[in-house]
Amino acid sequence: MARNLSKSNAHFKRALTRLPLGVASNFRYWGEDRTIYVKYGRGARLVDLDDNSYVDYRLGYGPAILGYADPRVDEAARKGIEVGGVFALSTEREFHVAERISKMVKSAELVRFSNSGTEAVMAGLRLARAYTGRDNYIILEGGYHGLFDAAMWFTPMEKWDRAGDPEIQPYSEGVPLSTRSFAHFVQANDANQLEDVFKRHGANIACMLIEPIMGNCLGIAAEPEYLRAARALCDKYGTLLFIDEVKTGFRVARGGVQELYDVHGDLCTFAKCVANGYPISVLAGREPIMRKLGRGVAHGGTYTAHSVSLAAAERTLQILDETDALERVANYGTRLRAGMRALLSARGIAHSFVGHPSMSGLYFASQPPRNYRDWKGSDYSYYDATARVLHDERILCEPDSREPWFISAAHDESCLSDTLRAFEIAIDTTLRAGAATRKVTA
Repeated sequence: MARNLSKSNAHFKRALTRLPLGVASNFRYWGEDRTIYVKYGRGARLVDLDDNSYVDYRLGYGPAILGYADPRVDEAARKGIEVGGVFALSTEREFHVAERISKMVKSAELVRFSNSGTEAVMAGLRLARAYTGRDNYIILEGGYHGLFDAAMWFTPMEKWDRAGDPEIQPYSEGVPLSTRSFAHFVQANDANQLEDVFKRHGANIACMLIEPIMGNCLGIAAEPEYLRAARALCDKYGTLLFIDEVKTGFRVARGGVQELYDVHGDLCTFAKCVANGYPISVLAGREPIMRKLGRGVAHGGTYTAHSVSLAAAERTLQILDETDALERVANYGTRLRAGMRALLSARGIAHSFVGHPSMSGLYFASQPPRNYRDWKGSDYSYYDATARVLHDERILCEPDSREPWFISAAHDESCLSDTLRAFEIAIDTTLRAGAATRKVTA
């Protein structure tokens, strides 16, 4: 049955009169006739205005680790409402949630709360600069650290002829070009390049800001030896290792990617999975660094540590820490990969998976990318075409191939069977359209 979006399309026209692009975030705009408006979400599925029910692998870019409207978390949030909201004062629960985070994450000796990943990373960069007395920082090509000027740089590859390095450009208009000089860009998994940057600029570098699993670049992962080299170089040059776990935190392991790699940051950030979708983020790190907050370094916010979000975070983290939720997430992701692999291999379509089973990237080439340039230099039109069919078959993945598929503890057998059925339709439809360009070779 063809998907009907008539109500979403009609609402888009109304929304456009009061909202730029008809939405509250640029990333929610999928075109005039394909932008979806949600009626509600439950478990691993969401329903749009036209009553189309989708198996969702976006999960709001990852927050719904337990699934939408988890009754345990929502019950805790309702109790949080009874506390009264925000007071420009603290409550006991801030300490209890910080205690849980410190228990789960070795490097989180002290904790501060914010409302979004962007806010947490902004505060962390400010703190790193204050602690070291340096202004510059290292950032990976393809990494994403939020929508603030220091992080909004990208490598435009469309006109790159692979001679020399492409010119780094701001991701948005309005970013002062003068701030470009503070950032030093490196490619993931190239320890020699990283060491060269340290040799030339190490005395001026406050921190290396890194997503060990890049949440907006397919889930491309740092190789363990690369992350160990980064840790050693930071120590050698007096630079802070700032590990951004906004997406990986409490998802890929109880202690996040730092537990997974056994490499620990001086500073780290968390957000998406902290409270199963309620707005909260975390800046954490080693005690000597974090003690600078309030002693020379400004940090705060009216809605920081809101009683509802804190209560939801307390319950979510308890569930992730004390139950098998993360094991079930990883198991489902592994089985999903296996089912997709079987369908693709049977048709001779070259492919590979990137990242962690809980946040997988699907790449249409036999060798997975090791960095952003590998991905950007590939032909990802097959993914784009397949994703479009999947949406029509009521499976929601990000239409942009850079975003991984996120798994929740609510994904079940019915989700898996519906997904593999739709995936088979999508790849066959795309094959018939002639979009497949890469075949498995013997």
